[in-house]
Amino acid sequence: MEQINTNPPPLRLKFNADGGTLFGIVLINTLLTFVTLGFYYPWARAKTLKYFYSQTEFNGTPFEFHGTGKEMFKGFVKVVIIIAVIYAIVIAGSLTKNPLLILLVYPIIFLIIPFAIHGAMRYRLSRTSWRGIHFGYHGDLKELLGLFFKNLLLTICTLGIYGAWMQINLHRYVESNSRIGNAQVKFEAEGGDFFWLNFKGYLLSIVTLGIYLPWWITSMHRFYIEHTSIVQNENEYKFKTNITGGDFFILSIVNALITVFTLGIGYSWVRVRVMRFYIENLELESGFNPDALVQTEEEYTNATGDDMLSMLEIDLA
Repeated sequence: MEQINTNPPPLRLKFNADGGTLFGIVLINTLLTFVTLGFYYPWARAKTLKYFYSQTEFNGTPFEFHGTGKEMFKGFVKVVIIIAVIYAIVIAGSLTKNPLLILLVYPIIFLIIPFAIHGAMRYRLSRTSWRGIHFGYHGDLKELLGLFFKNLLLTICTLGIYGAWMQINLHRYVESNSRIGNAQVKFEAEGGDFFWLNFKGYLLSIVTLGIYLPWWITSMHRFYIEHTSIVQNENEYKFKTNITGGDFFILSIVNALITVFTLGIGYSWVRVRVMRFYIENLELESGFNPDALVQTEEEYTNATGDDMLSMLEIDLA
């Protein structure tokens, strides 16, 4: 007698965005940013984020991004001031031929990074919701600073080798202090495993003259996803991704052709294709109950950290 599988299927995400709509948003954002000499950038970024969040569904309900251009503009101004100070120090060091002033820039930048990560996580998660239930970040800035500089020192002392451990340790701290309502995110991985994954990827990419690169990128993405889970009522539910290196290789080739033959105009379609590839191949282990989520988080509207990470081109996703 054939056994019937009664286990419910895993929970999946759906991405409904389309390149044409995104192209219209990007075109208007670009024109307004140009006309306003860059001042419209925070509103442009908020508008783009709202579109992407609203087009991403989990269990049939879209996410919402509640951040505003006004909030992001306040952070944007602070970031511009910080960058201006850094450039002023570099220029002063060059004009006075004082290398100590130029070297001073590096500790300032290193100090900015953990502040930016902490602020960005608090802002982005607080301003994200699903079914009206907000995400939240409960990390402590002093703990993050201590963890960051301890790992940075070890990375410098090992000539960069400890970088893999640093990356995993920081990711573990940030993810494990994140939550949606009363459900806790958990990330458990070892820096050694991540180091050898990257060591293998680096060597194979050299040997294959770069052909292995899509498989390397995919393996890193799978590593992060498959070591992440959600804890609900003391039960742990793991994430999984179905992407493969071959799929990503084909995606990359097609995207490159779209970009080249449209002279860059097809960028919006490329971006949507990439996001759909990652989002719709993500699933959460069956058993997790979205209906049991309840609101526990407070709002946080300081977007300085989020703007700083954007300027540094560090992506939270």
